Amino acid sequence: MPTVAEQLVRRLRAHGVQFVFGIPSGSWLYYMEAMRNQGLDFVLVSNEASGGFMAEACARLTGIPAACYGTVGPGASNLSTGVVGGLLDRTPMIALTSVPPEKLIGRTVQMAIDQQTLFRPISKWTTQLQESRVDQIVDQALRITAEEVPGPVHIAIPEDIGQKAIPETGAMNPSRVSRKRILSSPDPLQLERAGELFRLARKPILAVGLTAVRRVDRALLARVAEKHQMPVVLTPMAKGMLAEDHDWYAGVLFHALSDRVAETHSQADMVLSIGYDPVEFNFEDWMPQVPLIHFDTVEADIDRSQYREVYDVVGDPQVALEYLESLPALESGWDRRALASRRASMLALLEPPAGSFGPRAALSILREQLPEDGIMACDVGAHTHLIGQAWRTPAPDRLLMTNGCSSMGFGVPAAIAAKLCRPDKKVACVTGDGGFLMMAGEMAVARRRRLAVVFVVLADQHLALIDLKQQKKGFQKFAVSLYEDECPTPDTVFGVPVLRADTADEYRHALEEAFAADGPVIVEAHIDPSEYASLILKRHK
Repeated sequence: MPTVAEQLVRRLRAHGVQFVFGIPSGSWLYYMEAMRNQGLDFVLVSNEASGGFMAEACARLTGIPAACYGTVGPGASNLSTGVVGGLLDRTPMIALTSVPPEKLIGRTVQMAIDQQTLFRPISKWTTQLQESRVDQIVDQALRITAEEVPGPVHIAIPEDIGQKAIPETGAMNPSRVSRKRILSSPDPLQLERAGELFRLARKPILAVGLTAVRRVDRALLARVAEKHQMPVVLTPMAKGMLAEDHDWYAGVLFHALSDRVAETHSQADMVLSIGYDPVEFNFEDWMPQVPLIHFDTVEADIDRSQYREVYDVVGDPQVALEYLESLPALESGWDRRALASRRASMLALLEPPAGSFGPRAALSILREQLPEDGIMACDVGAHTHLIGQAWRTPAPDRLLMTNGCSSMGFGVPAAIAAKLCRPDKKVACVTGDGGFLMMAGEMAVARRRRLAVVFVVLADQHLALIDLKQQKKGFQKFAVSLYEDECPTPDTVFGVPVLRADTADEYRHALEEAFAADGPVIVEAHIDPSEYASLILKRHK
């Protein structure tokens, strides 16, 4: 008879789970042995939060949930940060934790906390494993995590059940979680009403968000924009849904030069939101006072006292987009040449000035060297706002960004996970020195696994985004300097070599060397951050 640990691992593998990320505890040893025997890869991380971010990145790249683990108290609380990432970035993942034996639940026990209370508000479902229901609980967890809107599930595992033998279940292998779960089509009457309203518009725009990345065909989106001659704005995590050089591309909301993007959407007389999830950016923060037709799996989260004309079309947004394509071409009032001029002007401002070495130059040179099918994972900070507008993204899975959760520290573990999931692709990470300090310990993981990831650290020795926000409010600089004096560049960080660059030429050569290496390399780019002030934190309306 299998043990609980063996059956849990067997069922996870049957669902297609490939990785578990975490830091083991004593009671976890039975599960590690089962993973070793059954070929489920347990990745030892340096911080449980990293394990959560790695699981999130894996699911976004493969469409199959990954798992992460934390022990009884501190491991679980560390893990919760990564779980919040999955919740707010709308990503399926399985959080596994150890809890005291059932007979000690409610007692005062070393390290123990009430995990159900901890995970209930940050997961779609939280439960405790029962030795008599291993398959059923795993199956239900995998179903719930992948259903719209996707997000994490949590299974607490009593410490004393892993080694217990249980009967063979004889259960059939489950269906593997698919990248696209079947959704119901929108109500035909809702679609018809939306079509009638749409025909009244003369200057509508398409606002494309995170749900569209999961549900919508990019080629169809482009065809609809072209047929009806509608500008398209994207949320940051929807980058790659429409090419930056497309005739009807208008830019990315919320990030750098958002005032330039507003020059287009402020003229709209209607907004058609396609899979728009306000977890990235609320409608009220940018939308003009015009009718909204919302095509999504859930109703629009918007202040309906402020926006009186909101029409929800709930169901598969792909079906809704197909309906829009079937309608006669709209009599569009948009001037394509004026849009092209605004787009060209905005993109020109994102080009680095000759001879400079600021964040624009660092990103531009990296984009030249990272292949089109390469993956870039970015952290959170001032550089993220620039990446959101400036980084040319051929497809959504070529850029790993957190904008729902927006947790500093995401970039390094996401890049590591990307290389594990797609070992044949070039992978880079862009992080500030503040974000890198949070996850520097994961360099040990990259080195241990011999993962050829290029970690670009934009070193300006400050929390640049908060520094800039202080300046804009007229406050004195306070508690944003990372070092008392300039920090010397080390030769290695946990065995990973470091290449320093103080100029654009040095940086270009460092990247060439780093991408040619057969293991991880850190490129420490000492940039001039002053150009952020003219590019980010602009008005949105």
